Amino acid sequence: MAHKMTFDLRQLVIAKENPPTLTNAARTAVAAVVSLLVARLFPLTEIYWAAISAVIVMQSTLSEALPISAQRFIGTAIGAIFGGVVAMFFPGNVAAFGVAVFVIGLLCAALKMDRGAYRHAGFTLAIVILVPRAGNVWVIATHRFFEVSIGVVVGLVLSAAWPERTSGPAEKIGDPISALHAEERN
Repeated sequence: MAHKMTFDLRQLVIAKENPPTLTNAARTAVAAVVSLLVARLFPLTEIYWAAISAVIVMQSTLSEALPISAQRFIGTAIGAIFGGVVAMFFPGNVAAFGVAVFVIGLLCAALKMDRGAYRHAGFTLAIVILVPRAGNVWVIATHRFFEVSIGVVVGLVLSAAWPERTSGPAEKIGDPISALHAEERN
């Protein structure tokens, strides 16, 4: 039974299409580092969100990342605004958090927004309301928005400047080194 479960899990994890490549790994690492360096230029306290956002953006092509990034911007802004309001009056309150998640869901539905925007609004709301921090909640909410935005912008710019090839020599992680430069020798 355990072997069967391992096999089923493996089928869910192993990439059938669009596996990571050496180029993808390099682009993602550069985007993560550049987003951290850019975020360090500002008085932001949780710059790791810039790197996280850049890593997420880099897992898609530019044409796929643009709409998702727009959803991330809008959702993060909504979550930061709602989080700031709720945290001012009910800091760390789980019931208030639940009501805010519901209200944000209704707002996103009324505006016919994609679920991606709602998902990012919920993430941001949770971070602003539920993570205990000293300091003004509006500063925290604003920082969260800018930390995410820096990562998204860096990821989009890098995706445009350094697009990942979708065809060519073998570049999948795990391919033998000889396969990586097979086309160059021919």
